[in-house]
Amino acid sequence: MTITLEKMRADVAAIIHEDPSEIGFDDNLMDLGLDSMRLMNLILTWQEAGVDLDFGEFAEEFTLNGWWRAIEAKRANA
Repeated sequence: MTITLEKMRADVAAIIHEDPSEIGFDDNLMDLGLDSMRLMNLILTWQEAGVDLDFGEFAEEFTLNGWWRAIEAKRANA
């Protein structure tokens, strides 16, 4: 399975019990209720889908756009 920005948004929405359309790509996900345990669960799911980032890289910025930039940067350097 390939990870996409929309898939990430849907996964975050599901884990914090929100509609994906309610989550903006630049919203602070911690403010929306994402905690570190839920983030770890998401990271494990995304790692299984081929995302090669760890908790520290996701913890640098708590927005979908920030995470997507990190993924794209990692892919560009691969």
